[in-house]
Amino acid sequence: QVNLVESGGGAVQAGGSLRLSCAASGYTVSSVCMAWFRQAPGKEREGVAAIGSDGSSRIAYSVEGRSSISGDTAKMTLNLQMNNLKPEDAAMYYCALAPGSLCYTVKAGIPSHRLFHLWGQGTQVTVSS
Repeated sequence: QVNLVESGGGAVQAGGSLRLSCAASGYTVSSVCMAWFRQAPGKEREGVAAIGSDGSSRIAYSVEGRSSISGDTAKMTLNLQMNNLKPEDAAMYYCALAPGSLCYTVKAGIPSHRLFHLWGQGTQVTVSS
């Protein structure tokens, strides 16, 4: 049984910081890629950051300069540090996992959410102005 457990969400004021963490277990493939997506009410799911199975990483333009991603795909852990949070960052944040064969590299961009078939339950980020 595959489990993705997210943590670190919460309520902050604009300008604050949060660190989201994701840990996966029980997925028996040789390599994986991992990503953070977010979805606000009434909006489409948006890719925020990703790490490819080759170790490459990508940050969405919407959070670039304010966020950093780290993790270890071999251990299936992923972290997202978000600073200077804005009200428009408020959303449910989801960790997602896919076989590394489908997303070896993310140098060209964050893969579509349709590529990922394993998802965590989400962690809520609320930002007040």
